[in-house]
Amino acid sequence: MSNSEPLSTITSLSPAEPKPSEYREPPHNLEAEQGLLGAILVNNRAFERVSEYLAPEHFADPVHGRIFSACGRLIEKGQIANPVTLKPLFDQDESLQEAGGAQYLVRLAASVVTVINADDYGQAIYDSFLRRELIDLGGEIVNEAFKHDLDLPASEQIESAESKLFGLAERGSSQGAFQDFGEALTTAVRMAEEAFKRDGGLAGISTGLTDLDAKLGGLHPSDLLILAGRPAMGKTALATNIAFHVATAALKDPELERQVVAFFSLEMSAEQLATRILAEQTEISSEHIRRGELTTEDFQKLVAASQDLERAPFYVDDTPAITIATMRARARRLKRQQGLSLIVVDYLQLMRPSAGQRADNRVQEISMITQGLKAIAKELDVPVIALSQLSRAVEQREDKRPVLADLRESGSIEQDADVVMFVFREQYYLEKGEPSQRIDESDEKFHDRHDQWKERCEKSYGKAEVIIGKQRHGPTGTVTLHFEGATTRFSNFIADDHIPDSF
Repeated sequence: MSNSEPLSTITSLSPAEPKPSEYREPPHNLEAEQGLLGAILVNNRAFERVSEYLAPEHFADPVHGRIFSACGRLIEKGQIANPVTLKPLFDQDESLQEAGGAQYLVRLAASVVTVINADDYGQAIYDSFLRRELIDLGGEIVNEAFKHDLDLPASEQIESAESKLFGLAERGSSQGAFQDFGEALTTAVRMAEEAFKRDGGLAGISTGLTDLDAKLGGLHPSDLLILAGRPAMGKTALATNIAFHVATAALKDPELERQVVAFFSLEMSAEQLATRILAEQTEISSEHIRRGELTTEDFQKLVAASQDLERAPFYVDDTPAITIATMRARARRLKRQQGLSLIVVDYLQLMRPSAGQRADNRVQEISMITQGLKAIAKELDVPVIALSQLSRAVEQREDKRPVLADLRESGSIEQDADVVMFVFREQYYLEKGEPSQRIDESDEKFHDRHDQWKERCEKSYGKAEVIIGKQRHGPTGTVTLHFEGATTRFSNFIADDHIPDSF
């Protein structure tokens, strides 16, 4: 090709080669970086406005990051950071020498018109940093998706990406700040006013169980409540009863606001959960419902109840071994689309930490899970009820009422929870422990002992205890409830000596 040939006839770049016009610089704002550093050098108070969320690595220019870091070190020591005090620190810095040496610091300070815009500069720098991180994360997600790794299916890659995105949103967030105590007082008084106007005077959401509400004051937003018990104690039944009462409260009382419940069932399927709720609402044995042993009247009851219940804002997710990141994403999506008032997790030992989080042992893993559940409660501002298993140590004791030490991996669970409750049914243990006559025991003594056992069985029949072992903002103690085993239904306990207010 001759030199006189026009440029338009030059062969274009091949598709594999990037065109110069396609190159895009990563987001950055050098003017904002220079403006902020200049403001800090003129008035060190500007550093206080941005140091809460801004870090040296957020600067696109590494030299600017080092200047910001050096200013911070001096200011934290109570010294003044200006071109004079910083000069010795940068005399040997080759990068700064290339930018103009210590004179560059002088030019930064001299170019500042006002320090009022320091926070705006900081926000602009942080926004550019987030955009660069998003670009890096996007590239990482693309590269991971191209890899065909049998040990890392696409679903786990999505969870990993969600976890990293949430981590990016949390890291160095510029939204956190002190709240004026007057605002906090106003919120507290408003809650008290709402509780005063509400029947029963509850500050939180009613569980539907009067005595339990009296102890807890209802279910409070941002609280993590642990509901623990040995198998067959009825912890899932109690959680289901509470959750469904919350979801249907507005259907029974039009004056109440609609309350949406998210139920993460890691042990039972959604159909099994629905069967339990139908049994509770219709008072038909769940065993009869499963086997189809129903009369025509029973079936009509089921149909009528299901038509009423399907209007309830009750959402079930029965994904097994769900991760914290996936749960957070789904709960956040539900709150955005439908609203959200309560989250129930059945149960936490079946959960997994977010993808990318590795624990050396089970205790650390449970700690990650409970911390994640508490973070979800705070972020979404809703109570989270998480069910938990108890260790077998309970079975070895004479008194089988559980205590805090019986929690599996109890340290992290007890520490992160705002409320720890145990479900205990003495009837279950008594029925399993019918006494038999000893070899050296007379018939009379055996009959006396057997009669005492029968008397204890009669006293405990239909009773359940909710033992509140820990409560940050209220008393501990025991609440007695009525339990109907056939329909897995908990209700308010009415003592035999109770005299009704009216007939």
